[in-house]
Amino acid sequence: MKAIVVTNQAAGTAGMTLTERPEPLAAINDVIVQIHASGFVPTEMEWPSTWADRAGRDKTPSIPGHELAGVVTALGYGTTGLSVGQRVFGLADWHRDGTLAQYVAIEARNLAPLPGDVDFTVGASLPISGLTAWQGLFQHGRLQAGQTILAHGAAGAVGTMVTQLAREAGAYVIGTGRAADREKALDFGAHEFVDLANDTLKDIGGVDLVFDVIGGDVQKQSAALIKPGGTLVSVVGPVEARPADGLAIDFVVEADRAQLGEIVQRVRDGRLRTNIGDIASLDDAIGALNPTTRRRGKTVIRVLP
Repeated sequence: MKAIVVTNQAAGTAGMTLTERPEPLAAINDVIVQIHASGFVPTEMEWPSTWADRAGRDKTPSIPGHELAGVVTALGYGTTGLSVGQRVFGLADWHRDGTLAQYVAIEARNLAPLPGDVDFTVGASLPISGLTAWQGLFQHGRLQAGQTILAHGAAGAVGTMVTQLAREAGAYVIGTGRAADREKALDFGAHEFVDLANDTLKDIGGVDLVFDVIGGDVQKQSAALIKPGGTLVSVVGPVEARPADGLAIDFVVEADRAQLGEIVQRVRDGRLRTNIGDIASLDDAIGALNPTTRRRGKTVIRVLP
């Protein structure tokens, strides 16, 4: 099968090559999925799991990519809940070969059914962004109607999901980003927008929840805004700044079939829009994954035309 592989961590995406790899075999509780589309997160090149297995051993050449939408072609021993020929989407395991390939072996529990009226490209754009937003807001952030949330990177792939889900839940959303992101953040539902380069964060007053995708000084400034009992949720690693009277949580997104179902249903009925940026074929993927300009939205690779 065709696959994108990486072998050199120092080279990052610039070291990607398109090559032939053996088709994967299904282990116990696995399915094999013929991939129609795969989402990609640029920071994967910095994740230890891209380069090493769970025991810390070098696993290169490895196949990156963890978001997928496709069709089940085979079931492993003991696999239940899915069937051959079924349309699915989901989130591949961090330490196994990923989804920038024509086929992937993946645990069935990491997948959810993809309704026939949702395009594979849309399905592949949802798992990491959608699940990160859902879990950060509702599992870790315990967001409630009437609360105020500060959503950093509000025009990005995760940030637009955070904004839409928080607003639907009845929260007041203050988005942040660069000046050029203002209209996009407001279009996706932010009530206000803060230009991090020119505005002052402390001027917005107290908030109940901060959803941080930036870290550093922005995180430190944001922690000081959290009301008593509020929460700072981070997806950029261990929290460096903590609110004086609240919680600080960092987390790694996990696959969840029920949550994927909630997310895709919102897409189907128009409550949730995807934020897709570049789209390219597998043959042209390397160029798309090494852009010369700043990415705006999720990069999706169409593996099967």
